[in-house]
Amino acid sequence: MESVPSSSCCPPARGSVTPLDPVRPPVPARGAAAPSGGFVALPGGVFAMGSEDRDAVAGDGEGPVAPVRVRPFAIATCAVSNDEFAVFVEDTGYVTEAERFGWSFVFAGFLPGTLRGASPRPEGTPWWCGVQGAWWRSPEGPGSDLDGRGDHPVVHVSWHDADAYARWAGGRLPTEAEWEYAARGGLSGARFAWGDELTPGGEHRCNIWQGRFPTRNTAEDGYAGTAPVDAFPPNGYGLHNVAGNVWEWCADWWATEHARTPGGEPVTDPRGPDRGTAKLMRGGSYLCHDSYCNRYRVAARTSNSPDSSSGNQGFRIARDA
Repeated sequence: MESVPSSSCCPPARGSVTPLDPVRPPVPARGAAAPSGGFVALPGGVFAMGSEDRDAVAGDGEGPVAPVRVRPFAIATCAVSNDEFAVFVEDTGYVTEAERFGWSFVFAGFLPGTLRGASPRPEGTPWWCGVQGAWWRSPEGPGSDLDGRGDHPVVHVSWHDADAYARWAGGRLPTEAEWEYAARGGLSGARFAWGDELTPGGEHRCNIWQGRFPTRNTAEDGYAGTAPVDAFPPNGYGLHNVAGNVWEWCADWWATEHARTPGGEPVTDPRGPDRGTAKLMRGGSYLCHDSYCNRYRVAARTSNSPDSSSGNQGFRIARDA
């Protein structure tokens, strides 16, 4: 089988095909929205964060496994949907960064040949196309829409967009530690949010790629692209789709060196470095597969520049207890 780079399912950075633009969208006034799936209040506590999994990607910084303490907090049971994001935009007039730049990344297999051929591609990942006119309301570029996808996760949202929504909704983006604690659903050391077996009893538990990447997706889990935000059974804490579907932005700046120490005292609410060039993402997406990028494991992690957007990036929100 042809070798595929380990970063293939991860969204490329906006600067990979065009110079970065310094524009930053304003933060809208705070609203009073709550996620349609509601929040789940979590008590916090100490858990074993990270992994030394055989599929861990070198340089991703999943380890070491070490105790981490999180304080009580609440987190949305589902990622923010298109319908929910539409309410935010209608209330505030917010314009996403994909709209401001005029383009966003789309998986090439979703595009008609003419549009695919006319769109620039990042070096080394030709399955991604920088599509003019791709944004959250037109996920595959000109001519596409959200018909039938109101309950799917909003995509083509940058970290700045996600942060703006979270603030408007009276919440915030979860920290990486909060995200992993919540995604584990009370399971200690499990590979996935539901246990160690990918398809227990032959049941698909997440929306990922099946087949040969990037040319053939059999969609055995029922979805070739995004799925509804509550499409699969929730984990032990009631969270849906913390594996696959769309990558989820976290609050933290990216780092691979951690304050946590194996066998030491738990670090409380680690939040990463004070500054950086990339923000953390968790959970994997519908483009992930264990043959090349098993980043839908619960400890897997990656990053992207905070102004980047693509058709497999979304988010969920959290709030203080």
